[in-house]
Parts: sequence; C-alpha cells; structure tokens
Amino acid sequence: MRVVLCGYYGYGNGGDEALLLTLLQMLPPSVQPVVLSAQPRVTQQLYGVATCHRWHLGQVLVEIARSQGFVWGGGSLIQDKTSWASPLYYLGLMAVAQLLGKRTVAWAQGIGPLERPWLRRLARWVFRRCQAVSVRDKPAAEQLRQWGRAVLLAPDPVWALPEQPYWPLSDLPAPRIAVVLRPHRLLTPAWLDTLTQALRQFQQATGVWVVFLPFQPQTDRALAQQLQRSVAESSLLEPPHPAQLKGVFRGMELVVTMRYHGLVMGAAAGCRCFSLSYDPKVSQLQRELAMPGWDLRQPPPSPQDLSRQWLDLYANGEGLSPAQVQAWADRAMLHGELLQQVFT
Repeated sequence: MRVVLCGYYGYGNGGDEALLLTLLQMLPPSVQPVVLSAQPRVTQQLYGVATCHRWHLGQVLVEIARSQGFVWGGGSLIQDKTSWASPLYYLGLMAVAQLLGKRTVAWAQGIGPLERPWLRRLARWVFRRCQAVSVRDKPAAEQLRQWGRAVLLAPDPVWALPEQPYWPLSDLPAPRIAVVLRPHRLLTPAWLDTLTQALRQFQQATGVWVVFLPFQPQTDRALAQQLQRSVAESSLLEPPHPAQLKGVFRGMELVVTMRYHGLVMGAAAGCRCFSLSYDPKVSQLQRELAMPGWDLRQPPPSPQDLSRQWLDLYANGEGLSPAQVQAWADRAMLHGELLQQVFT
C-alpha cells in the first residue's frame, strides 16, 4: 500500500524530523511511504524512503492520485497564528486526497489557534472526513469533539522514539545541562540578558558544562552561538539524525527549553526540565509533567531569581522515573495502533 506522508519535513527542525522518523517506524510493514519534503534528497538519505518535493504541486498531486492513503504526520500543522497559507496547504492536500477516495489520517495533531472563521470551517470539514484522527493534547481533543469528530488522545509519538548515542557528547565534561532556545518575538532582549546572566550564575554555583542545542539550525544556530559566546565552559551540538538528537538528552542533568520537543525528549530521558513557554502547547505539556517553567509573555525575573529556581530544581528536583517514562511511551504507541487499524 502506497501512502503519502505530509508534514513539516525537510526543514531541519529536530522535532518534526523526530515525528517523521517515529511515523515511519510505526507504519505497518506493508506500507510504502512517500514523504513530501522541502529537501527530498536529504530526507531520502536520512531515512531511506521515497520522496517528493512538497512545493512541486503537480508531482504532489500525481503522488496522491497514485497512493491509497494520505497522512498528516504530526505536530501543530493546522494553525494560522503565523500565516493562513500553511494550514491552507495542509488542509488543501488532505481535501484532495479525500475527494479522490484515499484513506486519510490526521496523526498526532496539535490544533490551533485558528483565528480565521473560513479556515475553521475548512478544518472542521476535513477532519470530519478522515478515517481516523489522533491528537497529542487535551485542547486539540476538545476542539475536535466540538466539531463532532471522535479522536484518539495520546502523548506525542516522540516519547516512543528509540534513541541513538551521539558520540561527540562523550568528549564533553560532566555534569552537563542542555539549553534549547529559538528566536521568537517573546524572547526579548531583556529575556536574553536575563538568561545569559542566570546561566553564568548557575554555572558558577554548580560547575556544569552548558550544551546549546539548536533544534532547527537554520533559524536557531545564530541565537545559540550568541549565548555560547557569553557563557564559558559551553558547547554547541547539532546531531544530524533525530534519534541522535533524542540520545543527547540521556547525557544531561537538567534541560532548559523553549522547544516543545526539547521538553518531550528531556523528560523522556529522565531529566529535570524547566520550560520557557512561548506557546500554549509548551505550557500544556509542562503542566501535564508537573515540571517548573516560566511563561515568556510575563516580564523576566531577575537573573538571581531565575538562577535560584534552576539551582533548586538541580539540587532537589526529580525527573520522571523509568516507570513513568515507560508509561508515557506506552501510551504514545497508541498512535501506531491507529495506523495499523487503518492501513492493514
């Protein structure tokens, strides 16, 4: 069975690439995936799958017509906070697949915000016509239930992604902490100054080695380099494979993260995690994990206060136990069972 996989693939975003890898591993063996990617050659080399350039729309439509199924492959694809064009792309391709009679799955979705009424109507129409829908958070599940759509609610699939070691990490001194930041309007100069000073103070108190992890190097690297220049005893790592990216967290004592999947991977590795939330999805996961954090919409605390919060977490906090991590991973596997039901 030939199935087209559609998501934010080929842009070098570690979280979305981890979702793709997990999706590929969860598909039934009888499925031949075709991945829509912004960099088809890179995606093909990384995962050994057939690909199609996501912006060659004529070829994309041919692939959908040739296929028996179509899958949105995870993440917050259906939101118009940054642009109306992105959700229209995903909704449009799913609608085409449905009109052609393909088996369609919205897989591991986070939904919203959708502020434009016409996009909400289109999303409702498309979701209600999927063979199956799974979501990764309660707000998405509630939204779909309001639209009259039954859903599977389970943790993000990346909880279940097997990790791989990233050997350059072993050359760095221990103990280590990971810092995962991304450019965002809420990450103001005042916040950056606070973070820089707090990292210096925390490092002076603990002697930790700071590892900056740009999840999407094209957008995050410059910010990571800026902070690295200001923090002694630090490194910048860019694992090329999402399983290696997840493996890096196994070597960390503490994770400070803006990225949603930085929080997922850190918690899955049993790390103590502190989130810097720029998006409701990060705040929602932080609450579910009962881990501390700070909302970037609020004014920054003093560097001393922020450093003290990290010190308290470092000295007295606990990550998830192995049993808790396994429970999250087991529930994440439900996304795979859904794929088995639809495509076998």
